[in-house]
Amino acid sequence: MTPPSIDLLYLTFNCAKNLLDIPVFGSHLQTAFRQNATGLPEVVVLSLQEVAPLAYSFIGGYFLNPYLSRYEQAINIAAQHIIDDISSRNSETVNTTPTALPSKPYTLVRGKNVGYTAILLFAREPSRLKNIQEAEVGFGAAEIGNKGAVGLRMLYEADGGSSELTFVATHLAAMEWNLPRRNANWAAIMRGMAFENPEVVVNSYKTSATPSPASTPSAEDEPERTRLLDNEHNEQHSQLQQQLHNISVFRPSSFLFVAGDLNYRISTTSPPPSATFPSLDPESENYYPDFFRLDQLTRERNAGRTLHGLSEHEVRFPPTYKYDVLPPRPGTREPELDVPWKFAVHRYPGWTDRILFLDVPSWLKKGNSQDPKFNVRAYDCLPVLRMSDHRPVFLRIDVPLISPSDMAPPSDLDRGVSKDPRARLPMEIDPEAWERRAAARRKEVMAGWSMYLWSTKQGVCILATVLAFGAGVYWLYRRF
Repeated sequence: MTPPSIDLLYLTFNCAKNLLDIPVFGSHLQTAFRQNATGLPEVVVLSLQEVAPLAYSFIGGYFLNPYLSRYEQAINIAAQHIIDDISSRNSETVNTTPTALPSKPYTLVRGKNVGYTAILLFAREPSRLKNIQEAEVGFGAAEIGNKGAVGLRMLYEADGGSSELTFVATHLAAMEWNLPRRNANWAAIMRGMAFENPEVVVNSYKTSATPSPASTPSAEDEPERTRLLDNEHNEQHSQLQQQLHNISVFRPSSFLFVAGDLNYRISTTSPPPSATFPSLDPESENYYPDFFRLDQLTRERNAGRTLHGLSEHEVRFPPTYKYDVLPPRPGTREPELDVPWKFAVHRYPGWTDRILFLDVPSWLKKGNSQDPKFNVRAYDCLPVLRMSDHRPVFLRIDVPLISPSDMAPPSDLDRGVSKDPRARLPMEIDPEAWERRAAARRKEVMAGWSMYLWSTKQGVCILATVLAFGAGVYWLYRRF
């Protein structure tokens, strides 16, 4: 008997710093909910990039909430339409008695951002999500979050079992020629994204490691003493590495999902004027699937230079970037669901927006039909929205419920041979990751307020008011 599973939908979208059009996005989201499914997912996670203007993103809080709250509204509107459709199909009689307004189908359990990049976690039953942890890392200038990653980790409990889930939302370096920097950004995630303070872990290891009592051994006892000290050191080092492994993105007991504008392209140069672009016409000799063989992410991942150990479902959707949105067609009514567009001529179209996952570990697979496995219902993109030059991408997947204790690698596993990052970290955790991030966050707040005061109408009004007030006080002081 296969284990029970979690019905999960993970969606990534580069919002281009614009406010969301709720009716349009909600309508497209209904399509995503219905694709190869009859009901709503139990958990919905959004990975949002360029979620708001940089000043608002850096300041956060009150300034960012108007941008994020629209996604909550859109999700609940779309979900309520699905629920109403299911109810209308299942009802045999029409109930004309007025009823109270239904509660929201989804609850926003946690939302967090690092600069431009945000992650939103929604659940049908929030009580099933336990022990939620957060992590973040910036890899922009001075490690601030104009580019960065933010993560959530939790334990999902259901009647049939439990699973630990880790979600990472990220936005990697842009531009065709910036491939090495994109790989370096992923390395920064592996090194700097920690769900607990690594310095605390290291310090606790220092205090718990009790040195052997000093003594002067005899000459014949010296080799044995050296061997024992080496064994003790190796054991303590192994314990420390395991503790750091547990707070990394590759926690051995957790499933991992990574989504975002990963920015991997199909070329390292911009297109010349005569460049051939992908076509969405199946009859064309330039039909877009032929261009996917040039995808940088697939090549770099297979070579072990990025997204270590992660898998991706087959990509069948068209390029998700870069679109030039054209003026509305005559007679277009709101909401505008079919937006006219063309590919931007100064960028090769590419599959920049992706969702990858760390599959069920090999040590849980016995080679029979009862093995736990992911069931991908849909991996697709939504239509072009007028607000962005990217298309949203979503993954609908059934994740098996496997307890953290069962997920852990067995003691007899050869960690030196295994390529699974849950068995051996590809890169060690930076012990000062949290301290670096705290320093970068202080810079973000200062930069955010500076940009807000000097680059927005509201900020200019505040500055003008302060200057006018100061001038008035000075005039009164000189007069009296």
